[in-house]
Amino acid sequence: MIRRRRRTRRIYVGSVPIGDGAPVAVQSMTKVHPRHIAITLRQIEEAAKAGCEIMRVAVPDDEAVQCLQEIRERSPLPLVADLHFNPRLALMVVEKGIEAIRVNPGTIRSRKRLREIFEAAKEKGVTVRVGINAGSLPRPYEERFGRTPEAMVACALDAVELAEEVGHRELKVSLKASDVPRTVEAYRLFSRRSDYPLHLGVTEAGPPFSGGIKSAVGLGILLAEGIGDTIRVSLTGDPVLEVRAAYHILRALGLRERGVDIISCPTCGRCEVDLEPMVLELERRLAHIDRPLTVAVMGCVVNGPGEAKEADVGIAGGKSSGVLFIKGRVVEKIPPEKWIERLVEEVERLVAEPPLSGNGGCTGPAEEP
Repeated sequence: MIRRRRRTRRIYVGSVPIGDGAPVAVQSMTKVHPRHIAITLRQIEEAAKAGCEIMRVAVPDDEAVQCLQEIRERSPLPLVADLHFNPRLALMVVEKGIEAIRVNPGTIRSRKRLREIFEAAKEKGVTVRVGINAGSLPRPYEERFGRTPEAMVACALDAVELAEEVGHRELKVSLKASDVPRTVEAYRLFSRRSDYPLHLGVTEAGPPFSGGIKSAVGLGILLAEGIGDTIRVSLTGDPVLEVRAAYHILRALGLRERGVDIISCPTCGRCEVDLEPMVLELERRLAHIDRPLTVAVMGCVVNGPGEAKEADVGIAGGKSSGVLFIKGRVVEKIPPEKWIERLVEEVERLVAEPPLSGNGGCTGPAEEP
């Protein structure tokens, strides 16, 4: 059973609301140095078209700071500057009025400099993500607790306390490890002790297939427990893949709806059509659709008619023909070679119609911690 979402504080990254019942926001990150301005903007724009709402950009040096200004001015999404090791760069970015920054107490280890960053962010109205990673914990926490969820939470709480000392409360927190058990436990522990909004992710999850599975398990557990206000699926691949994976996770839990959900049978000895290439082609041709729709492609008569009947558009059939269902109504029989064209045609027709209602948000009110 999916729990109602825990109530957290409301903050903003640009105009995107985070926490306190706002829809779980989807984030991604650009994959090149910001000096490649055109490529960076293209990745941001493509991610935005896929449904991304916040984009993070690495800022490793002075050149990146200078390029970030132009990127921010032209970006369709609010940006989070990702900063490590160099407090001076963080202060430079904050001075330029970026929407948000990410700082890691494990890579900016001077408490004095971290305080200065929080003070500057407060003055400029810049949101801060306190990003804790198991692989870069400050030595005192690792020596005391080991690379454990307890160490991650202690480090995060100390950083939050430091921010609060200077009056900055526009904060969100992440506690990431590269494995699911530590990640899940760290978020659970922190959510019991603080009401700051949480950015979920399994760090360095891996390539799209295995990384997507790892992220779905970790993020799915937490979201099902009502924990999490923003998410990023960290994959070795295109940001668009991260965004699509995030929406698939959210849709599976009933938290966000976007795009086409394809239901297709896994095939077995009863399947009399070459279904796999059909499904892959259908997925490719419907990837641009952002309207939430369900499309079923079923290759046999066991579950096929029932699944197709429940979908917005569906086909169930066998070797010689398939039955096309639209909103549960039998429309026509068509041969397998025309299945894809007819499904795409009907989806595009439905998309052209005004929707009866929208559901881009969350399910149910938030719950008090």
